[in-house]
Amino acid sequence: MLAASAMGAVMTATAARAAAFGNPDQPPQGAINASGPGNLKDPGPRDEAIGNQFPSATSPPATDIGGGALDWASFNNAPKRIQDGGWARQVTQRDFAISSTIAGVNMRLTAGGIRELHWHQAAEWAIMTYGSCRVTVLDTVGRPFVADVNEGDLWYFPPGYPHSLQGLGPDGCEFVICFDDGGASEFNTLLLTDWIAHTPPDVLAKNFGVPAETLAKVPLHDLWIFQGTLPGDLASDRAAISKSGHVPPHPFIFKLGSWAPAKQSKAGEIRVADSNSFPISTTIAAALVTVRPGGIREMHWHPNADEWQYYLKGKARMTVFNAGPNARTMDFHPGDIGYVKRNIGHYVENVGDTDLQFIGVFRAPRYEEISLSDWLTHTPPALVAQHLHVDESAIAKWPDNAPGIMPGS
Repeated sequence: MLAASAMGAVMTATAARAAAFGNPDQPPQGAINASGPGNLKDPGPRDEAIGNQFPSATSPPATDIGGGALDWASFNNAPKRIQDGGWARQVTQRDFAISSTIAGVNMRLTAGGIRELHWHQAAEWAIMTYGSCRVTVLDTVGRPFVADVNEGDLWYFPPGYPHSLQGLGPDGCEFVICFDDGGASEFNTLLLTDWIAHTPPDVLAKNFGVPAETLAKVPLHDLWIFQGTLPGDLASDRAAISKSGHVPPHPFIFKLGSWAPAKQSKAGEIRVADSNSFPISTTIAAALVTVRPGGIREMHWHPNADEWQYYLKGKARMTVFNAGPNARTMDFHPGDIGYVKRNIGHYVENVGDTDLQFIGVFRAPRYEEISLSDWLTHTPPALVAQHLHVDESAIAKWPDNAPGIMPGS
């Protein structure tokens, strides 16, 4: 009887541990704890189209707990500023409170459409998501640069460097810009036409050394985006601006798509562009992540910067873990933006049937991450085993090379 009683106690304890696994909190969290179907009803007003896009918010995993700042935003519902020649929409910290280090802009230029000559108080980083664009920029010692940027390419302009953007044929371009200041706004930039229109004509005449009447037709309102004519070939533009023959020591563009992956496996790949590979980009680092169906961007964190994410394709589910404990899971689709604070643990799972791709942008000169499995497999196994009640033989099978992406089970 004593033996039977002891065995029963062991079985009860084992069952309790099994029930608690994946559902650790008291009071219990998640739909699996609902005592009846009424707990899961949502009988009030509901937008099915929106609600169905966020199953992880509607019914979070049982491991989610607490609260915290919303880590989801989207260009999909950001108002467009449309002009003849293109449009833009933005998500800044005013719209997305958690995003203190990065402001995002999504812009489209038609073939020949021009984002007028201008400059910013913040650095500008961008990824081309469609088509082709011609960029011009001048550095602080008067060296000009002009180049064509294609889908998958990046550019970077340091603060104060004057530049322009123009869509090329056959169908212009679309791109996403990141400023290294969450409060920066694309709609409030230092524009060529604005300055000229707000300078007395006699001052303009003295500045350019020409009669004032030669500037009589300058626009009285800024152009911002306007329809222009398609530029000539790149070689002609380069010849036209090469007055001194001097060129910047580092290019302002980077072909990320052709750069060797930092991590690559059957589960996906990670391509990194930071100041090591893209020297001009001194304040922004980026990682382009591709995850195959069922795969997961492994559990990790970034010790040197917040992560601003832009989802390019596929369907994702991300859980973000913070002290407290706080854990929140959210769903992401193309055009959405995610944000994870520095040193906060997270993973991103491909929950669709096609490749998931997103880019992480960091206000930092270098890309840095710490992998959970890499940490634990480089800690004495006995110590980890005592923490997690896992056999050392199981720990020995965990990945010890920070793979970045793990395949589905």
